[in-house]
Amino acid sequence: MEAKASARYVRVTPMKARRVVNLIRGKQAEEALAILKFAPQGASEPVYKIVASAVANARQKANAEGVSFKEEELFISEAFVDEGPTMKRFQPRAQGRAFRINKRTSHITVVVATPSEEEGR
Repeated sequence: MEAKASARYVRVTPMKARRVVNLIRGKQAEEALAILKFAPQGASEPVYKIVASAVANARQKANAEGVSFKEEELFISEAFVDEGPTMKRFQPRAQGRAFRINKRTSHITVVVATPSEEEGR
């Protein structure tokens, strides 16, 4: 069983989101959720929601296919962060100058799978 969840245009810089995603890559889904719940980084909240959504998607897919589903077997098989569009803003500075502020966004994707699905690859 393999399920995927993604969030696009998340207002977190990709570099900061990658720090959080690297914490959970390859871990069991329940363990990853526990790590994210107590991680101090700001990006851990959207990543937590994405992992929870991927687990829910796996449960929904198993129900649709009539397959037995055990949440404790799921693990994070893939997790990556891509860079989204950057919003450009200007801040006034001294003597009529302007300073550009880049507000970066991320596209975060998480794939959960069972060990039997991973062996088939």
